[in-house]
Amino acid sequence: MNQLQNLSPEQRQAVMVQAQQEANAQIMRDMVNKMATSCFQKCAGTSGDRLDNREQACMASCQDRYLDTRGQVQEALQKRQGSM
Repeated sequence: MNQLQNLSPEQRQAVMVQAQQEANAQIMRDMVNKMATSCFQKCAGTSGDRLDNREQACMASCQDRYLDTRGQVQEALQKRQGSM
């Protein structure tokens, strides 16, 4: 933290923006991982090594819901980042 005090206000702002961007990227990665796990657990049955038509439709619908949520989260993160 002491090193931040040696930076100009513009440099500190750049460091804070970069840290926020990295945090936002991690949030999005976590959401994608959760989507894959959650949708697979919800939709995949015991049909073998491939998803049947019903399972594929379930996966697509589940992923669509997550992606809609992701868009809303991303918009909120961008607003938060813009307020820095």
